[in-house]
Amino acid sequence: MKGRFLSSLGQSDVCPNCGWPANNCHCSHALPATDEPVPAKITANLRLENRSSGKSVTVIDGLPRKPAFLQDLVRTLKKACGTGGHEGEASVELQGDQRVRLRELLAKKGWTIKG
Repeated sequence: MKGRFLSSLGQSDVCPNCGWPANNCHCSHALPATDEPVPAKITANLRLENRSSGKSVTVIDGLPRKPAFLQDLVRTLKKACGTGGHEGEASVELQGDQRVRLRELLAKKGWTIKG
């Protein structure tokens, strides 16, 4: 039997994808919270974090929650900085201390940088 057996609920109260009750569906948690439009003027928060492994990561936070925009941005920044990284829900993380280079790159795009 696939999914969970819920005798007190009808078929319409169970999510067809994950089998959980519709009011506690786990499918909705995997999707981004919102798909914000990209504003004309972006204000980004720039910070350096140290991981427990001792490595440093530069984080750009406060970005629009638009997956296509974030994927394109992280691809461009990784190539410009010559380093690895990935996008989050509303942020981008790049390996190493890239703050000086990122300030220049993002200022050329017309962004306001804090931090």
